[in-house]
Amino acid sequence: MMVAIAQERDRAAFARLFAHFAPKLKAYGMRAGADPHTAEEIAQEAMVAVWRKAASFNPAKASVSTWLFTIVRNKRIDMLRREGRPDLREEDFLHLEQPVETQDETYEANETGAVLADRIAGLPDDQALVIKKAFYEDKSHRAIAEELGLPLGTVKSRIRLALTRLKTTLPDS
Repeated sequence: MMVAIAQERDRAAFARLFAHFAPKLKAYGMRAGADPHTAEEIAQEAMVAVWRKAASFNPAKASVSTWLFTIVRNKRIDMLRREGRPDLREEDFLHLEQPVETQDETYEANETGAVLADRIAGLPDDQALVIKKAFYEDKSHRAIAEELGLPLGTVKSRIRLALTRLKTTLPDS
């Protein structure tokens, strides 16, 4: 049946496989601690996975029943993980106080930003470009290298040189 499902997408073979294994998979899910509704859901999800991934079944590695029960076990574990981790929404954190910046802190941050922008503008163009991409656009060194068509080592060297220059020109804070 698995060969017919994998190679020919044989619906009749799948129906026979489903009729034979679905009740057993549901019972297995219930023995694993799921309620009847959840166990049925897990069994159905497993059978959908069988339909989609029938071609990946390897009879040399396991029997059909072993493969099916492993899928159910994995689906059950995935479900338990989802239940264990609540979905976090933005409104869950609205009660947390945000630190309020004073006018002095805002002014100082703006001044520091202006000084930094001025110093970056004073860098050679190739160094300024990689610094902007790394720190303002938050791109990885590898992403910068790919975008600019440069070797990764070149990007890292340019960033290192730029940071060294910036460090010597910026006032200590």
